[in-house]
Amino acid sequence: MSIRKKILIYFSATVILLTGLSLVFIYTLFAEYREEEFQQRQKEKITTTFNFLTETQRMDSDILQSLEEVTIQKIYDEKLLIFDGDKQLIYESIDDTEIDNPEEILKMLSSENNWIETKDGLYDVVGIYFQSERKSYYGISKAYDAFGYTKLDFLRKVLVFTFLLITVIVIFVSIYLSRKISKPIMEITRKIRNYNFESENSPIEIEESENEIGILASRFNELMKRMKEAFSFQKHAIHHISHELKTPISVLVSNFEKIENETDFDTVKKHIANQKEDTKSLSEIINALLEISKAETGSQVLKDRIRMDELIFDIADELQAIAPDFNFFISYAHIEDDESNLTISGNQRLMRSAVTNLMMNCILYSEEKNATINIRSLAGKIQVEFINRGETISDKEEQYLFQHFFRGTNSKGKKGFGLGLIFIYKIMQIHQGDICYKKKGKDTNIFSISVPLSGF
Repeated sequence: MSIRKKILIYFSATVILLTGLSLVFIYTLFAEYREEEFQQRQKEKITTTFNFLTETQRMDSDILQSLEEVTIQKIYDEKLLIFDGDKQLIYESIDDTEIDNPEEILKMLSSENNWIETKDGLYDVVGIYFQSERKSYYGISKAYDAFGYTKLDFLRKVLVFTFLLITVIVIFVSIYLSRKISKPIMEITRKIRNYNFESENSPIEIEESENEIGILASRFNELMKRMKEAFSFQKHAIHHISHELKTPISVLVSNFEKIENETDFDTVKKHIANQKEDTKSLSEIINALLEISKAETGSQVLKDRIRMDELIFDIADELQAIAPDFNFFISYAHIEDDESNLTISGNQRLMRSAVTNLMMNCILYSEEKNATINIRSLAGKIQVEFINRGETISDKEEQYLFQHFFRGTNSKGKKGFGLGLIFIYKIMQIHQGDICYKKKGKDTNIFSISVPLSGF
């Protein structure tokens, strides 16, 4: 059953049931009140009749009966009996209504039990014990409350009409509310059903953003954003691999060609040694890609203690083989003589890959044969700046810098796929760090990475 139907049925059934029970309670309460009030009037009628008879006992009986017909008997369809202390009948009204077994009622009346009430069909029967001038008397009244039943019947009709009217109103209100409440849920369902990772889907927007539906829509939008990022990373995984593996594979193929054409054994042996080192480098790149994939899928990434300055020096030495005439000037700032101010907790392969990419960019995009690397410790983090002189990125292009396949105007004529920086960005995320870009003037590029120290 859909949520809309559940809201409609549950809300309607609950309200209608409570309304029906409330109206039944009102009717029952009024019926009890009518009966109680009428029986009190019967009691008063007995005592009033007795007092009237006492005052008029010397009057002619014919005159008394005529007076009774006018003043007493025509009020109700009733039968009234009054007995003395010996339970002998001293007065009987002239009405034709009969009281069944008055002796049983008289037996139950006494000074301790001076009030009895019962029903005979629609008639109310009341028996009382009372005293007058130190004498005991008994009275029994059986009457039909025509006026009370008329009001009760009118009330019943009003309540039934009210119940039907409320039922109709509740059903229409339930339909409206069920549509209003289920609309954002249906919208979320439609979005999920028609969601396409290939296109840019707008987030779900609803008017009430602070209720549960708003929270649900917000969580859905967050989930879709994360899923889209994960899907985008998975989609471009092959591009990451191509970007990282193309150069080492080309080197391997080139080495094989050299070995194939080489006849000198010593030279062949040297090429094989180089090939071995290049193969190890390729293996490291593959392992780095696997570590990122693990992090993207929520798996635990292996972490070691990494001395950042030593890592930078090692990479600088390795890059000398690629660009022997390029120099890196490495400096320290705000670093105390403590190893913990240079040590982070991270994945060796990933951090090496990130730093290597940044240093390679310094080589590729520098107009000079040198670059500066500043290392500083600040607020529980180690910050490394990679500074090179060369054409900068325009203000308009900066917003796209860490997106897939973006290449600025300064990259014209240079090989690449526009994946290196997004690769570094994801590595920084894995290490709870960040990367940013800024420029100094029109010819200085500064890339800065910041990673928490191992003690923080």
